[in-house]
Amino acid sequence: MITVNNLTKRYGRHSAVDDVSFTCPPGTVTGFLGPNGAGKSTTMRMICGLTTPTSGTATIGGVPYRRLSNPGRQIGVLLDASAQHGGRTGREVLSLAAFTMGVRASAVRPALERVGLDATAARRRVRRYSLGMRQRLGLAHALIGDPSVLVLDEPANGLDPEGIFWMRGLLREFADRGGTVLLSSHLLREVEAVADHLVVIGNGRIVAGGSRDELLATSGTLVRAADPAALRDLLDRAGLDAAPATDGGVVVRAPAETIGRAAAEAGLVLLELRPAGPGGLEQLFLELTR
Repeated sequence: MITVNNLTKRYGRHSAVDDVSFTCPPGTVTGFLGPNGAGKSTTMRMICGLTTPTSGTATIGGVPYRRLSNPGRQIGVLLDASAQHGGRTGREVLSLAAFTMGVRASAVRPALERVGLDATAARRRVRRYSLGMRQRLGLAHALIGDPSVLVLDEPANGLDPEGIFWMRGLLREFADRGGTVLLSSHLLREVEAVADHLVVIGNGRIVAGGSRDELLATSGTLVRAADPAALRDLLDRAGLDAAPATDGGVVVRAPAETIGRAAAEAGLVLLELRPAGPGGLEQLFLELTR
């Protein structure tokens, strides 16, 4: 269980994170979403003891990260795949991590194989790794201690489509076995496919949180009109909040009947009027963080 209570981080007068609270229950994947600069990485660094909060708390199983006796055996962390010694081989990086955590050396080879790094990759210097290979090595590092919690910041960055599909399955399996996953990613469709819960942050504050299905069910109505400018004017006059969708339409926080009646009274031709379904997380994200 990850528990974040009223977490705040200020740099002078600037609040990078402002009174953030959420929980990540065991057996779930929580997608942590927000635009660049929203406070995601700062929050994750505070959870992992790398940044000291101005106020508030973050605990893993009720204990702050810095008080864990052997944190790698309880929480696996991947915040920066490039933060690895380029002169060491993949096997050396993982062997050192295993030694530090008190994990038997025989666990290194299976851990590398689990993330798709073969014997040739294990002997290669990390400086010669692609970004995708570094991500795989970072994930092996996070998993080598057999933790019950994973905190991952953009773990799919640099992976090809096959690698992204593989990682989705690995995280889903980890959670289904009772593990807790906090996942930050800009790949919204992948988050939508694997996450049970969503936490959306904007300008350092939580703007939405809850189960994936609950949030997507309230993502609004997708509308496209023959005259987009007239549609915008109509929505403004009606006081209906709208956000741009990715296909040229808009997502409106109102029932389809309300929008349809207003369009009919104004003589506006609608080309599409339906619940925001496929791609709903992307549309919801744009609406919440614009």
